[in-house]
Amino acid sequence: MKQIYNFSAGPAVLPKEVLQRAQAEMLDWHGSGMSVMEMSHRGKEFTSILEKTEADFRTLLNVPSQYKVLFLQGGAIAENAMIPLNLLNGKSADYVVTGAWSKRSVEDARAYGEIRIAATSEASSFTEVPSFDTWQLNQDAAYVHICTNETINGVEFDGIPNTHGVPIVADMSSHILSRPVDVSRYGVIYGGAQKNIGPAGLCIVVVREDLLNQASPLTPAVFSWKTQADNQSMINTPPTYSIYIAGLVFEWLLAQGGVAAIEQKNIAKANLLYNYLDGSDFYYNNIQVANRSRMNIPFRLRNEQLNDAFLKGAEAQGLLQLKGHRMVGGMRASIYNAMPIEGVQALIAYMTEFAKHNA
Repeated sequence: MKQIYNFSAGPAVLPKEVLQRAQAEMLDWHGSGMSVMEMSHRGKEFTSILEKTEADFRTLLNVPSQYKVLFLQGGAIAENAMIPLNLLNGKSADYVVTGAWSKRSVEDARAYGEIRIAATSEASSFTEVPSFDTWQLNQDAAYVHICTNETINGVEFDGIPNTHGVPIVADMSSHILSRPVDVSRYGVIYGGAQKNIGPAGLCIVVVREDLLNQASPLTPAVFSWKTQADNQSMINTPPTYSIYIAGLVFEWLLAQGGVAAIEQKNIAKANLLYNYLDGSDFYYNNIQVANRSRMNIPFRLRNEQLNDAFLKGAEAQGLLQLKGHRMVGGMRASIYNAMPIEGVQALIAYMTEFAKHNA
């Protein structure tokens, strides 16, 4: 059977070991006689899954005790509305725009109050993170919003600025758990699951407890972080199967040595592909080196008339979903935690052969 490598940006590749375990447990979870998909979310079986999933996540990200971890629905896009509902409280907020997703966050938040653009790299076609000393921050802002890894544009933050006490709210959807993070420097961290955590349908929110009492009175209960925190993320039926798979991914990550260990593997994979691109006169990546994403690597062919042939040939070799996002075109290789270095090696081997035959 041909080896398949899935470079999709999300829903994305999952560890083979996780899928095999889910397969083995599909009809009967731990002798319960039930699939996880059939369980009551308030029964002892699922409660034990949820508790362990949260505990393992806290261990992996070293989440301090004064932060709540919420398992919510609607993905990161739903949080674009939930953030201002829970935090704005009559104030303004600062947003930094470094790509398509942070731009979308601004558009969604503007329905709920005054949203200021503190910095943007749109003039450079989102190929960098604006230098921190250029950010125009308001010390009276309710929060500063950033997207620390732009899935579409391939831009990743390397550090965050001092906001002098204004809480930082960070969308980490496409690189959460790929590198260590000092959670204490953030007010809120959130991320959709379908990159490094599990299947679509789940969003994890990490929120500092002192920020749980600022919600607008118009906030629906299901959107209220405090209400969800007070009810163990179960004011409504949570995405139970997505939480279960996330728990298996967390166990797999711990078995790899945790986030610090997986980071070294991610550095090796990213360096391998970027070094190849930088040495090529056939392909290129135009993101500023300091802000290149380790997770999402966009690249282009210098002769874009060959794009369709490149993608067709890649698929024939088992290298799937390399087409760039429709907003930017080109190609994109998403190499999340579950992508083995052999997948990157196979991609480079194909790119080398394709360039040789089409130079």
